[in-house]
Amino acid sequence: MKTTRVTGCVVTHNNIRSIEKTLESLLTYTRGVDFKLFVVDNSSTDGTPELVREKFPAVELIETGENRGFGAGHNTVLGRLDADYHAIINPDIDIKEDVVSILAAFLDANGDIGLASPKICFPDGRPQILGKRNPTLRYLAASRLRGHGEPGKILREYAMLDEDGSKPFDIENATGCFMMLRTQLFLEAGGFDEHYFMYFEDCDLTRTVRQRARAVFCPYATVYHVWGRDSKKDPKLMLIQIKSMLYYFRKWR
Repeated sequence: MKTTRVTGCVVTHNNIRSIEKTLESLLTYTRGVDFKLFVVDNSSTDGTPELVREKFPAVELIETGENRGFGAGHNTVLGRLDADYHAIINPDIDIKEDVVSILAAFLDANGDIGLASPKICFPDGRPQILGKRNPTLRYLAASRLRGHGEPGKILREYAMLDEDGSKPFDIENATGCFMMLRTQLFLEAGGFDEHYFMYFEDCDLTRTVRQRARAVFCPYATVYHVWGRDSKKDPKLMLIQIKSMLYYFRKWR
């Protein structure tokens, strides 16, 4: 019986506080597939590459020598991918089951699906309210202005919260904190659009994939994401996010 092959890539930039737990959980729980994991380090100065090299010899570490951004960092591995599926993984992700194999089996069983997005929760188990429809100014404003209460009508629509979350359903937008897609589709797309340094490149890639295949929320796999929402706290990151948003809307208008 053919063993499904999966690659995964984590892009880091000064993520020493979270990367160890991420890599440990991925390597501990991933057992049902032939799995190769890459870490692309974007010029960390906090000891991240040294930690990866010392503690995770099974991981292929690639050091770019500069901070190339999220999408360009992930694109570094394009020439090395020869598996059935490829996973995009944030350095602040934790898993508690064989998520990689669950998503691979889901794609194996559904040939018309090109991209699978798992259930994403905070570390304490609360679900994260993430956009699953194509972003619009109305949706983005609702997301940014949301307080600590229950999400309102617009945000519920953006996150597709009224769908039956116990079953798979088609989505327009998958978050780049964790997604799995068919390697061939990722290669045909040319990876991420490198005009985005950070933010919106995951929305962009999902739209590109959906021109050829379905993108689907898969509730059978759960990942845990710290999600610091740094763009709300750091003016520099907020400016990067606005620049990415403007490019996204120009490209897909």
